[in-house]
Amino acid sequence: MPAPSPHIGAQYGEIAKTVIMGGDPLRAKFMAESYLENPVLVNEVRGMLGYTGTYHGKRLSIMGHGMGMPSIGIYTYELYNFYDVDTIIRVGSAGSYSYDLHLGDLVLAQGACTDSNYGAQFNLPGTFAPIADFSLLRKAADACENLGVNYKVGNILSSDVFYPDTPTTEQWRKMKVLAVEMEAAALYMNAARAGKKAIVICTISDHLLTGEETTPEERRTTFTNMMEVALSLID
Repeated sequence: MPAPSPHIGAQYGEIAKTVIMGGDPLRAKFMAESYLENPVLVNEVRGMLGYTGTYHGKRLSIMGHGMGMPSIGIYTYELYNFYDVDTIIRVGSAGSYSYDLHLGDLVLAQGACTDSNYGAQFNLPGTFAPIADFSLLRKAADACENLGVNYKVGNILSSDVFYPDTPTTEQWRKMKVLAVEMEAAALYMNAARAGKKAIVICTISDHLLTGEETTPEERRTTFTNMMEVALSLID
């Protein structure tokens, strides 16, 4: 029987109602092997690894989503609409725009500004403001408090450009945007359109003001605080 999706090889029913996603498929592999009970590989199309297992007896899938809004837009659309997923939790990395956020700190993306044209497809007579599901956001903030993790809740920027010809850091900082990444706005728009839930939890991997940064290996295997916050949201 063919899979419901052209980009995900899993059969219908092989993906749980809740999916934790990270940009790097090797982060998904690390999470699945570290936290899931009896993880089963359910997708490896285009190397975008996805696993389903249980976490404390609760069924959960963990999968990569690639880089940028076109990539996460495809995968999350298919998960929400073809696999009947209810909740997607993105765990990713972000660059800090704030002197109050340091390497390893967490950002809970209450909203996602963007320089992308992704939202134009909805033909809205204005500008849509993509936001997180509040029930997930509240639980994530509580989890950060319980874990004693330094975190901020607020606006982030989802940018289409990793290497901007004209940097805009100061313009976004003036509007109190905390950090920049490349996917949250598309995820939040897809969730809104599908009537589903989403939240983005990011670890600060580099600092746009101080030049501090982490290595790819550190981003893949040491950002466990955000993973544990995400796992605390599993019903």
